Amino acid sequence: MRELTMSDVQAVFQHFSDATVTQFMDIEPCVSLTEAEEIIQFHIDDSGCRYSLFHKLNQKLVGTCGFHCWNQGQPSKAEIGFDLSASYWGQGLMYEALTEVVKIGFDLMKVDYIEATVEQENARSIRLLQKMNFHKHDELVDKLLYYTLTMKEAAGTS
Repeated sequence: MRELTMSDVQAVFQHFSDATVTQFMDIEPCVSLTEAEEIIQFHIDDSGCRYSLFHKLNQKLVGTCGFHCWNQGQPSKAEIGFDLSASYWGQGLMYEALTEVVKIGFDLMKVDYIEATVEQENARSIRLLQKMNFHKHDELVDKLLYYTLTMKEAAGTS
């Protein structure tokens, strides 16, 4: 994992031009390198951090994950986000990556809790958040399911 940079523009374009990657995101598939640059610049300018995930053998970009909307007030929080190329679904890669990202959130960023919003139809992301002990709230936020994770929940205790 490493943070996204402008040198990743071609890989970001290829990754985010796939409609299966952006299906449950608030962006349309990329149709130009300029849009890929805008995605990278958004994450560079945002208060959080976004990491690129590369395949260990071929160094191909297979996904991204990280935080955005980092609020350092009281309580401090950040929203986690993630995406993965469909050919890598179901292999545990995002669970492995998010486990490390969650540690960064609590240990380095010192957030009190981590938020996630998910479209109700996104069963894979819902399962992943549940596996990671995120707590689902009863009320929707902008028609999205709303989850939070505290350090205790991340450690498997309540």
